[in-house]
Amino acid sequence: MTATQTSPAGSGEKLLGRVAFVTGGTRGIGAAICRSLAGQGADVAAGFSGNVEAAERFAAEFGQAHPGRRLTTHRGDIGSPEDCRRTVAEVVEQHGRLDILVNNAGITADRSVLKMQDDDWRRVIDVNLSGAFYLSQAALRHMLERGSGRIVNISSVIGETGNIGQVNYAAAKSGMFGLTKTLAREAAMQQQRAGHTDGIGVTVNTVTPGFIETDMLGSVPEKVLDGVRGKIPLGRLGRPEEVARVVHFLAADASSYITGQVWGVNGGLDM
Repeated sequence: MTATQTSPAGSGEKLLGRVAFVTGGTRGIGAAICRSLAGQGADVAAGFSGNVEAAERFAAEFGQAHPGRRLTTHRGDIGSPEDCRRTVAEVVEQHGRLDILVNNAGITADRSVLKMQDDDWRRVIDVNLSGAFYLSQAALRHMLERGSGRIVNISSVIGETGNIGQVNYAAAKSGMFGLTKTLAREAAMQQQRAGHTDGIGVTVNTVTPGFIETDMLGSVPEKVLDGVRGKIPLGRLGRPEEVARVVHFLAADASSYITGQVWGVNGGLDM
């Protein structure tokens, strides 16, 4: 774990004074989400699993781009319940609070159903779905005690449509829909019991990106990507920043009447 401390400024103030924990936050969509939240005034805790060099590079770039915001980085295995609880506790200890949890970390282990190995199935479910539960459980306890908070799960259009060779990934991302709606209902119930019905509250929502220009698509042949673009009504791949803007919208106080919802950012792919 490393940490950097910097001083104030930013392009917006929707999240000023808030602390956000973004898993898988040092690369791709997660890094874009961290930058977007910081741009609205939030201090950020970025989670990562093993690529220390990428995390250090991200921290250095973040410090230059957002000199007014504090960044801490937290290493852990999202598939481990203990690591999930430990990293949430670290964020609260180092920042004094946790207002926003973005469950973004995810992995793939693609094989057809008939060739899928037990470990391929278990590991993808553990990281992409169970990890989101363990983190949300720990964060929700803290948020409900404080009476406010935001949980945003990053699912995928594949969870809605399925995809050949991705039965484990599709199952995990689809499972996030049920996780989101149940967490949202329970959070609302607990708030009502505590008499917290007129503040910014605790909400839980899901964002489902489509095909986004990240390292994950870097190994896909251009001919295959051309075929993908041909299926997208808007005719192009998405950008990480376009996903991040929806996340920071859902994280804002003004979004307090939105909970248990699924937000597609996919160029119309699921129409």
